[in-house]
Amino acid sequence: MPAVSRKKQKPITDSTGWTSVEVIGAREHNLKNISVSFPRDQLVVITGISGSGKSSLAFDTIHAEGQRRYMESFSAYARGFIGNLERPDVDKINGLSPVIAIEQKTTSRNPRSTVGTVTEIYDFFRLLFARASEAYSYLTGEKMTRQSEEQIVDSLLTLHTGKKLTLLAPVVKGRKGHYRELFQQIRKQGFAKVRVDGQVQDLTPKMQVDRYKIHDIEIVIDRIVADPKDRARIGQSVNRALKEGKGILQVLDESNNLYYFSKFLMDAKTGLSYDEPAPNTFSFNSPYGACPVCNGLGEIQEITEESVIPDKNLSISRGGILPLGEYRDIWIFKKIEAILKRYNCTLSTPIKNIPAEVLKILLYGDDVPVAVPSVKYPGTEWNTRFEGIVNFLEKQREEGSENVKQWVEDFTITRTCPECKGARLKKESLHFRIDGKNIAELAEMDIRQLTAWMENLEDRLSEKQRIIAAEVLKEIRKRTGFLLDVGLDYLHLNRPIKTLSGGEAQRIRLATQIGTQLTGVMYILDEPSIGLHARDNTRLIQSLKSLRDLGNTVLVVEHDKEMMLEADYLLDIGPGAGRHGGTVVAQGEPENFLKQNSPTALYLKGERKIPYPKARRTGTGKKLVLLGATGHNLKNVDIEIPLGTFVCVTGVSGSGKSTLIHDTLFPVLMQHFYNSRTEALPYKKITGLEHLDKVIEVDQSPIGRTPRSNPATYTGVFTDIRDLFAQLPEAKVRGYKPGRFSFNVKGGRCETCQGGGLRVIEMEFLPDVHVLCETCKGRRYNRETLEVRYKGKSIADVLNMTVEEAVVFFENHPRIVRKIKTLDDVGLGYISLGQHATTLSGGEAQRVKLATELAKRDTGKTMYIFDEPTTGLHFQDIEHLLNVLQKLVDKGNTVLVIEHNMDVIKAADFIIDLGPEGGERGGTIVATGTPEEVAANPHSYTGQYLLKELS
Repeated sequence: MPAVSRKKQKPITDSTGWTSVEVIGAREHNLKNISVSFPRDQLVVITGISGSGKSSLAFDTIHAEGQRRYMESFSAYARGFIGNLERPDVDKINGLSPVIAIEQKTTSRNPRSTVGTVTEIYDFFRLLFARASEAYSYLTGEKMTRQSEEQIVDSLLTLHTGKKLTLLAPVVKGRKGHYRELFQQIRKQGFAKVRVDGQVQDLTPKMQVDRYKIHDIEIVIDRIVADPKDRARIGQSVNRALKEGKGILQVLDESNNLYYFSKFLMDAKTGLSYDEPAPNTFSFNSPYGACPVCNGLGEIQEITEESVIPDKNLSISRGGILPLGEYRDIWIFKKIEAILKRYNCTLSTPIKNIPAEVLKILLYGDDVPVAVPSVKYPGTEWNTRFEGIVNFLEKQREEGSENVKQWVEDFTITRTCPECKGARLKKESLHFRIDGKNIAELAEMDIRQLTAWMENLEDRLSEKQRIIAAEVLKEIRKRTGFLLDVGLDYLHLNRPIKTLSGGEAQRIRLATQIGTQLTGVMYILDEPSIGLHARDNTRLIQSLKSLRDLGNTVLVVEHDKEMMLEADYLLDIGPGAGRHGGTVVAQGEPENFLKQNSPTALYLKGERKIPYPKARRTGTGKKLVLLGATGHNLKNVDIEIPLGTFVCVTGVSGSGKSTLIHDTLFPVLMQHFYNSRTEALPYKKITGLEHLDKVIEVDQSPIGRTPRSNPATYTGVFTDIRDLFAQLPEAKVRGYKPGRFSFNVKGGRCETCQGGGLRVIEMEFLPDVHVLCETCKGRRYNRETLEVRYKGKSIADVLNMTVEEAVVFFENHPRIVRKIKTLDDVGLGYISLGQHATTLSGGEAQRVKLATELAKRDTGKTMYIFDEPTTGLHFQDIEHLLNVLQKLVDKGNTVLVIEHNMDVIKAADFIIDLGPEGGERGGTIVATGTPEEVAANPHSYTGQYLLKELS
């Protein structure tokens, strides 16, 4: 083992006594027994080509050991519930602080998780509104008031001096029932009169009202004359009325005018009262605040007539009702036939000619029995009720199996909730305001607008509000400031976390961590610059430095040139990927690092460059034109995409790139080519679709959320491999079919881990931990299945092969090798065929998808859409990827890429640059044309950085 050169000890500044972190003998995954040290309390960047072992060192060694040591600090009793964490394959780590990992992959898929809830800004706003807001009536818009007993008595004596008044305590408001027991109880308390539905009546024995009508009942507490001399008596009566009316009092004067008073918030005109506001009144995750129709989601899932019957020109027998398909001799068609017969229609009648009321019965059912002739007993009929197709689908959505629920999803449309209009809260909660704004309006502002609204807010508040709000506003301002610092000023608090890119979600967690103001911690980040425009990179680097300056070690796995040059220390892992990597090829402070000749250093010095074409393609001469896109922040955007070219969509973060391409153009293309039900955001018109014949989107979403998913299953090559194993003589003798070699079904798999190779240990307050199955040792299969071998390798050995090895191993099987070769072509030769999908980075998952699509036959009229394909890619890998993309375009296809990486942008044939800023200040086209034309545009931020690259 190589010796570690220990730096000369600096004065000890913390309890560990170490000035550097020393990792000795790391062998996790492809690391080749490396020993490395880097300074503590510094910004350290680990770089290297994809798959070289950066994450193995940062996350699987340093972070895993930090987490294990944290678990070791628990008592033996607590550890008994949790289980022991596997020790990473490393001899020793010295100088390790408590470790916090801020990864890309931990994005929540929960629709209730928003930017506001994750950053806690929304929680502080809930507290602010519960304590300092003013309530307004949703009936009259009047400001609501609350009064103490003393104030109520004063009001009666002041406003109604000398008048005869009746004090009433409301006990029933707008409810059905006979209320015999209630009247009996009121009599026992000594009251003689009640007011029922506006009429004062004497209480009589066995008194009751019509149980099927809605009633208002008040107890007549006292009849008084509003005279200051009787103040004591009036005070006692008001006290009793408020007690019986649970804080509400009604006063009836001689002219039968009714006045309302309350200890709680109340509208004096209508008597409408609200409960006292609490923080959960403003929470869309609580039944006390959530809109009752959408349960706080802001949108509802509906099965509509349009989604069930997309084409009314078809008849029912021809498949006009989509969930039923074409006519078959089954029970439901017989029921429908019987209903249609009753109204002189048949299954062959075009749906547009079926009367609306009959269609309503077919969709929503009715209570009239349907007589269906019996096949088994001719001459008899079955009388049955028809529940309706929509009702049946709704029932299956609630109670069906997972597969059935998935099927019902195809007929479901997501709509904005009609009750709360997407605000997520009930109407009472939306009528509490501060400075004229309710909490939902603030949650819809982007961070920049919100910060502007909070400027000098205290000047617009009352003295009482100012005192209450002081501390809360300080916390909110601090947190919004951190979001501004990491370049997320274009997000709004209501934005669901699941719609964020990996980089955005990571920067939100980074902002949250800066807000905790912890010191003496090691933060490990995984490419925080993803999705960030070159203009905003400086702010991110500054945030990481501020985290370092608090007294923390910041360890960043990164490929960004600017981040590397700004680091205090650099580690380059390589030289290749997979088994060709796993060693430290260069390290040191940036000045020393650049003197070394590692692949990264050569690119940083400019000695190696990613080439770009000097001549730009003009394409086929045909164009795809999208007009009038207005979704989210887009401002009536028109774009022309020249087909047969490499097109790059650029712009600062939040300028509307994903809205334009992912949420508008892609759904339109999917609807046209595949009858997709995905709704596109608003646009006016699209032309040029006839020049394309299919569309393929390759995004960064994971290829699977469980360890069962892997590159072999995703690309479909595993099916061919299982077929090959089933054809082997040994398999045929044993009677094994392809299913025997599947780890997802009983038979051949290990039943302890059910073919997962890993067992999940659920941690109560930490993410679930996966540990190796003790029975199969991670091989997924039982002993009998593993005895079947091809060229001396079992099915488990094949899954453990790298893509590079598999290309050679299956060279005599063209069908298999064609799919595996495409994985190698996109630079994934280092991953194993059976690598768990959960361990793939966003960039790797995207390239697995790309390889899957490349393995299919292309037509030369395909549009490929990529969302930041350079995620997780080193300069060398980007060069490799660009070659693959350029080959696609050379065949006549169109490649459309959303990207911030300048090496990709300068290689494009045509650029569409959005901006000028993010959020509301974005959403317009700033520049279009070749890279040279965009670089010459002084208004384009992308152009400014492109000019430096091209020169």
